Amino acid sequence: MPHKYTLKLAHINDTHSHFDASRIKFSLTHAGKQFDVYSHTGGYARIQHQINHARDQAKQQKQEFLFLHGGDSFQGTLYFRQFKGVANAHLLNQLKPDAMVLGNHEIDAGNAPVLAFLNNIQFPLLAGNMDLSREDASKESPMSGHPRLLDYDSQTGRAKVLIKQIQDKPLAIVGITLDQMAQIARPDPDTYFINAIETTRKTIEHLKSQGVDHIIVLSHLGLDQDRLLADTVDGISLIVGGHSHTLQGDFRPLGLSATTYGERVNSTPILHAGKHAETLGLADIEFDANGRVTRLEGHNYFMLDQQFILESAEGVAPEDYTAIRDQLEQHPGILWQQEDPHIIRIITSEYRPAIAAMDKQVLGFLPRDLIHTRLPSKSLPHGSEIAPWVCKSIYHEAKRIHPSVDFALHNAGGVRQSLSKGKLTLADVVGRLLPFDLPLVKYQILGLYLFDALESAINSATNNSVTGTGAGSFPYTYGLKYCYDGRKPQGERILTLEILCPNSTLEKWIAVNKAQHYVGVSSAYTASGKEGYHPLLKAQWQRPLEELTLPNAFIRFMKREQTLEQELPPQVSYTSHREAAN
Repeated sequence: MPHKYTLKLAHINDTHSHFDASRIKFSLTHAGKQFDVYSHTGGYARIQHQINHARDQAKQQKQEFLFLHGGDSFQGTLYFRQFKGVANAHLLNQLKPDAMVLGNHEIDAGNAPVLAFLNNIQFPLLAGNMDLSREDASKESPMSGHPRLLDYDSQTGRAKVLIKQIQDKPLAIVGITLDQMAQIARPDPDTYFINAIETTRKTIEHLKSQGVDHIIVLSHLGLDQDRLLADTVDGISLIVGGHSHTLQGDFRPLGLSATTYGERVNSTPILHAGKHAETLGLADIEFDANGRVTRLEGHNYFMLDQQFILESAEGVAPEDYTAIRDQLEQHPGILWQQEDPHIIRIITSEYRPAIAAMDKQVLGFLPRDLIHTRLPSKSLPHGSEIAPWVCKSIYHEAKRIHPSVDFALHNAGGVRQSLSKGKLTLADVVGRLLPFDLPLVKYQILGLYLFDALESAINSATNNSVTGTGAGSFPYTYGLKYCYDGRKPQGERILTLEILCPNSTLEKWIAVNKAQHYVGVSSAYTASGKEGYHPLLKAQWQRPLEELTLPNAFIRFMKREQTLEQELPPQVSYTSHREAAN
């Protein structure tokens, strides 16, 4: 009988400093009635409890245990804004991951915060295609040669590899991150990112030549690029990924999406675990002697409050609550709240007091949930419900100071999460919705380059004719209305582009003239030309709005408006290149 090599794997990704449990909404049906379920899920204390339980199970079952983080621990909440990476390192050390891959948000502010993180963590950080061979040795924050960093070996052209054991076999973990890092983050100029696929291929070929067949790629590439990697490079046993915030599993009974947990490409399973520490991936895996996964059983798990709020337009009876709880308990992706007291003590005593005041400062009220999604979908054909409000806020606040502003343009990735109905606090805005304190930039640009910028950004977000850096580049607007058809030839995909007529008392749209100049406002990140927005660099001029930042504009707008009650007319029309032609 062939020998089986078994592993219990836990994985998280894109946690973005969400140390506390996050609000969650499910939609369920019972007896012909529709119910909204409001609860909280995840957070580090609940994850720690489940990790400890999984470790104990693995020990009892004589399995190897592995806990991996798919990158992007940084940014996301007030905890990061207040403590930068210090709290992240402290709390991750308590969780004890076996390895974490470098995410793009770790390097948003250059190499120095990554070095500080490396100095504080007690586990290896993997970045097997990050080349530090040309690093300036005299700089204040050199990372080359750091004992906890497994980066690129420029002499061999391969990734440095973490080796663990699975019974009598070596198990290699290869960390691979985005090779377009300079387009999406701010690595130091002496830091280079080598092609992810070629680095992985060379590394795996070498491992195979050394008799290492059990190989996990820990990636921060996003699901689409993980699929491409698995399809292109043979010999990968398993990919554990992040970056795209993909929640795998069938959560349709809860009103969410369905994506296969551990989907296989070229016989390689790919695992992702959502975002924001809302869920934890747990899998029991069997390998054969050649490193091939022969069995993978597992799921992503929400970790919910013991109690929840139930609402329905048709009213809620006690028996409805019982029936909905039964439905939740029967779903394979639901666990109930059990928290690690040690993590709770650390958060409540060392970190939460510093941010509590912002949670008490109410800016306004929301009459309904506003969902944020980076890309349009069947359920949200015009995309995000909150990003257009962010665009409207920067448009109006910039226009109050500079009346010449014609439009606002912002990338989806700069808006970080949905907003729940009810009070909106300062903490919600600067800690969760808009945690990047980005300056705003005013610029004058030809209509021609607006066409180019919008198409290029959407092509990048959807990997249409180009290899993009993720869906975060998808453009949202205010005062600028566009129609994109991804099935058209490159350069012809913006079918219509209209601008709000500035001198009309009624809402009136006029076609953008490619030969005319317009004045726009965007974040400094978008205006810098990253993630497909390079046509914006052809602006006649760019000037910082020193008195306005992205979150500051939204805060001012909310204080003035008090609510986001009205429906914004859609300004995004999108047809995917994957959609069949009529």
